[in-house]
Amino acid sequence: MGRIGRRQFLIATGALFAAPLAAEAQQAGKVYRIGFLSAASGRDALHPQAAFFDGLRELGYIEGQNLIIERRFAEGNFDRLNEFAADLARRKVDLIVAVGPVPAQAAQKATSMIPIIFGVVGDPVATGLVASLRRPGRNITGVSNITSDLAGKRLEILKEVVPKLAQVAVLHNPSNVHSVLVTQTTAAARKVGVQLQLLEVRAPNDIETALQAAVRGGASALIVLEDSLMFRERTRIAALSTKHRLPTISGFAEEAEVGGLMAYGVSLPYLFRRMATYVDRVFKGAKPAELPVELPTKFELVINLKTAKTLGIQIPQSILQRADKVIE
Repeated sequence: MGRIGRRQFLIATGALFAAPLAAEAQQAGKVYRIGFLSAASGRDALHPQAAFFDGLRELGYIEGQNLIIERRFAEGNFDRLNEFAADLARRKVDLIVAVGPVPAQAAQKATSMIPIIFGVVGDPVATGLVASLRRPGRNITGVSNITSDLAGKRLEILKEVVPKLAQVAVLHNPSNVHSVLVTQTTAAARKVGVQLQLLEVRAPNDIETALQAAVRGGASALIVLEDSLMFRERTRIAALSTKHRLPTISGFAEEAEVGGLMAYGVSLPYLFRRMATYVDRVFKGAKPAELPVELPTKFELVINLKTAKTLGIQIPQSILQRADKVIE
């Protein structure tokens, strides 16, 4: 695993913090209308999607002045996303921001004309969102949060922390279309000689049942795949995995911050700020079809030593030295 440092991305898209200059470059008197579509909860004040709105302000887009935001949160009900996306298209917003693969697909189904910026999407080519990463070719582009070796690196970290690791349970939501993560994790487990136990979580009540099945099946660790449901229920998952004494690694730092043992993935606040720069570029005339999808090259590792102590686990010094954040 390469050295973990500050997050950098493959495609530079201009200065992020030049808000005054950005504001001057906008059309004088223009009021932009954005549709914000997410499967998450709008009530989660700690959700990193707030960084998107902060990023817009830094670029000179001020809600109530030159910006109107139509927010649509599905609160975990994926069935409502098509309805919300169609409503945003009928309102003829200037642009739709879609957080996650299912919201992005719903937005794409609703309109082929309104520009769409997505984020927190694993493989936009495999999910049919874009023709290619370099040239999306449609009215949609955005920021991905997954690369091909992410699953393997998580398993490497788990094996360092749990040296006798033989079987790992994997929590995933089949309602999501991050199937690339399941495929990658399965392939990575095969390479390192670890057996996987895939456990489906479609609703909050499935979490306890899934973790009980993990323990019965002999799992000695847990991987939580990226998903809006998993994120929303992060505190519950952390508490239950500790209760069942399952060392856990997830994709988002926020999950380790509420009690999960470890997290390894893209910084979500940084990713949401990058989405704001895509909105800015489209408003300044760029075509989504010609804006390459941004891919992450650096990830953050977060270790919760309080949870490690509770589980009776000694985190190797080699892991601690690589961590971006250690919670004590």
